[in-house]
Amino acid sequence: MIEVTASLLGRSVFLAGETVKCQITFTNVCRTNRQSSPTKARPATLAWASAQIHCQCNVTEGRVAIHPPTQLTTAQVTTSGNDTAFVPFRGERGSTVLSTRPSILFCDLTLAPGESHTCVYQESLPLDAPPSFRGSAVKYSYKLTIGTQRFSCATKLLRVPFRVFVLPGLNDLTVYSEPEELKPNNPFQTNPQTENSLLDIALEVLQTMTCRKGPSFYNITNSHGRVARFCLFKQAYRIGDDIVGTCDFTEATVPCVQFSVTLQSEEQVAEDCQCKPGQSSTVTSYSKTQELCIHTSKTHINIAIPLTATPAFITDIVCLRWHLHFEFVTCKTPLPQMTIPDNPSKAASLQGPAQLDVDTMVWDLPIRVFATNPVYASSVSLLRTDTSCCV
Repeated sequence: MIEVTASLLGRSVFLAGETVKCQITFTNVCRTNRQSSPTKARPATLAWASAQIHCQCNVTEGRVAIHPPTQLTTAQVTTSGNDTAFVPFRGERGSTVLSTRPSILFCDLTLAPGESHTCVYQESLPLDAPPSFRGSAVKYSYKLTIGTQRFSCATKLLRVPFRVFVLPGLNDLTVYSEPEELKPNNPFQTNPQTENSLLDIALEVLQTMTCRKGPSFYNITNSHGRVARFCLFKQAYRIGDDIVGTCDFTEATVPCVQFSVTLQSEEQVAEDCQCKPGQSSTVTSYSKTQELCIHTSKTHINIAIPLTATPAFITDIVCLRWHLHFEFVTCKTPLPQMTIPDNPSKAASLQGPAQLDVDTMVWDLPIRVFATNPVYASSVSLLRTDTSCCV
């Protein structure tokens, strides 16, 4: 019996354009029991082994309609009745939207009892690849599939799932590289300077897009007057960042009892893929904060973007956007004022009213959410970087 073990090198989260590396080991395992002895073990031979990366797209039929279909379904691609061919997406649900060229690892490999053979498979992800996403209408999932076959046996498939981020602006890397005449020339340097990898350039681009701080102020009003003034220190964030803002009630003319802020993502299906005209989008809530602000002059909010979330993106089928959802509970009548005694040594107390005539208003503030360092996302990923099977 041959045991096949596949392990992703480094991490389980990658940026589109990066190279995925996987170490694959084939071992002739000797198992003994009462009826057999290790001396009877024989060499085992594998006819071939191949590896390939593919992305599957699953859609909800009640929400997404693709006419005509732009991708072939797995049932259409799979060769009927042929279980010896290498079809990496055999048995998978949905359509294959991305598939790299299959790479042959070896042919006609014979392993003695206890002997192992290790090879490294690597493949670059296309820059225009869709991101990993698990939504209510659309799901994109990536897998690296290893296929192998023994003579006169069916093909065995081993799959290793991983996650993919997409960062806009990496289609032309020459924009971020310095011209030859502007590069520093050090005559005392013995080792030539190496070019930055795609990950280094992507992190620089990501830092540039999300580090700019420009406070934006918003006057929140309703039909009765001014409720609050909200300040957001920047508009672009990475998953894992904290969204910090302040609420100022000093110049408010409408008393606010309490307010809540919820971080939400909105999944909108493209118009030509909607089952019904004007189909509503799907909103998913994440972090939430709530503040009681009666007689409050200023307060702040701090909302974390989880590392497990998907950054904003757009494909031919779906678009994912992010926003902050505000809910303000305001009074229709002025609140009773607190009487402050003239003598500071005297104490004063205020008892809140038993009933309040309130009104609720909502407001959505769009924000931009980008990817983050895939190393950080891998630290909280639940995807296993290694798996094994027996042939």
